[in-house]
Amino acid sequence: MPQRRGGGGRIGGRFIIIIVGLVGLFIYWQMNQTEVPFSGRKQLNTMSLQDEVKLGQQSYVQILQQEQQQGNQVLCASEAACAGAEQTFTDEVRTIGARLQAAAIELEAELQTQGYAFTPVADQFDWTYYVVQSDTPNAFCLPGGYVAVYTGILDITGNGDGQVTLDDLSDPDKLAVVMGHEIGHALAHHGAERMSQQQVLQMGQLAVGAGLSDMDPGQQRAIMQAFGVAAQGTVLSFSRAHETEADKIGLDLLVRACYDPREAPELWERMGKLSEGQSPPEWMSTHPASETRAENFRAWMPDAIAEYERRCGPLK
Repeated sequence: MPQRRGGGGRIGGRFIIIIVGLVGLFIYWQMNQTEVPFSGRKQLNTMSLQDEVKLGQQSYVQILQQEQQQGNQVLCASEAACAGAEQTFTDEVRTIGARLQAAAIELEAELQTQGYAFTPVADQFDWTYYVVQSDTPNAFCLPGGYVAVYTGILDITGNGDGQVTLDDLSDPDKLAVVMGHEIGHALAHHGAERMSQQQVLQMGQLAVGAGLSDMDPGQQRAIMQAFGVAAQGTVLSFSRAHETEADKIGLDLLVRACYDPREAPELWERMGKLSEGQSPPEWMSTHPASETRAENFRAWMPDAIAEYERRCGPLK
């Protein structure tokens, strides 16, 4: 008598579907790898530069509008009415930004002369800088060079007296550390990479779901949850890599713009003290621990100081 195909055959068929789907995604992942010239790391990026910049511009407008709707003033949003402290904060951010963007153009040109094959973006970005009046300690640079600095971070990068005043601008080096880091994200296309990764993970979920379509609902949930946990761990790992990469790019910009690189580890030591006991373990976080970042900067510091002094003269 012919043998009836049992549960083992169905399970084998499911896993063949899953394996074929995941192998296809792996091939897709490998075929869309590009090199990050600043670090040599390979990244997944399926977005065109035009789409990336367009999305950055749209997001920038939306974020600034949302901040205004929430009662947070965008300083010098009306250039004609820009004066006093509002103008001073904005002018300082734009001065730092101009020096860093010039350094970014120079750095990309140097990398091209060294043989790296990539499309430079710093000389194509529509560099834009605004300061947002908000207690949130934040800053960002979106694709296209759209930068925002929140006043809530200025005391942290300033004199640390608990108040945001013009005195916080007397030593701009720590603010330049923050802005250089954020610009580093845009130069390395981290936003496009995250979106590309999310797209592939969604495709992976579809492949796994298709292979489990006739399985018991409870088993489906368990397997999909396990896939989700693994995917989230992968995303967090890449996110921490992005932060470290942006730190290094920011440091390279810092010394080219003649800002004191020694302020970088001091900033992260300060950040670590402010967040002590409030941050999740590093492996559960999108960012490396502040202590890890300070250690990285200390490891990079001898080369950074040597490059600064070659370009800008002796450090005091």
